[in-house]
Amino acid sequence: MAPNPNASMIELLRGVQKFDREVYPEHQELFESLASSQSPSTLFITCSDSRINPNLITQTKPGELFIVRNVGNIVPPYGDMLGAVSSAIEYSVLVLKVRNIVVCGHSNCGAMNALCDLSSDKFKTMPTVRRWLGAAEAALAAVGPLEATDVGPATIRDLAERNVLLQLTHLRTHPAVAGALARGDLAISGWFYDIAEGKITVLDEKTRHTCTVEEALVTLQAEES
Repeated sequence: MAPNPNASMIELLRGVQKFDREVYPEHQELFESLASSQSPSTLFITCSDSRINPNLITQTKPGELFIVRNVGNIVPPYGDMLGAVSSAIEYSVLVLKVRNIVVCGHSNCGAMNALCDLSSDKFKTMPTVRRWLGAAEAALAAVGPLEATDVGPATIRDLAERNVLLQLTHLRTHPAVAGALARGDLAISGWFYDIAEGKITVLDEKTRHTCTVEEALVTLQAEES
């Protein structure tokens, strides 16, 4: 028997009821303060994957993150596929004046699995997905030729991390970002989230290696002192 779509909608609406009755009253002052304006510190670009919750991972409140989600946490190079991602980048940097941009990939990413098999017949019915993933193909080329037997968790992680670094490169092609970086008004960072372990690692663009959150904090705090 096919799943009943009404069942999941009922659960969503019950969640809304709980928000109305319990969550909103507890945080009413915060929501009222956000009613007329926002001033997020960070643009957080991550995957559409339902297992990723940016506010939960970063322990931030409503109003602190400007979030962009898409399949594969992709940032098309400026001028290529101008649309939601590009407009969100411009708006967040030029209007909201965010001070940080984070691109966050994750483990067991379906987009990275699909990237390993772009010649599959399944893309005949998903041409938009196929075209979208083209903005990540350079990451696949960096990993090297893959056989079907090569595509395991470690390979997907390697590909996901390389994809984050690639998207940071694409991010720098956006004029709003390039200008803010040149003025010292903006910092950008790449993260990888391991779902099973609940761990974030930070990707170093220069060394192309990962470091722990603790190591990243030490580096940033040393720069501040």
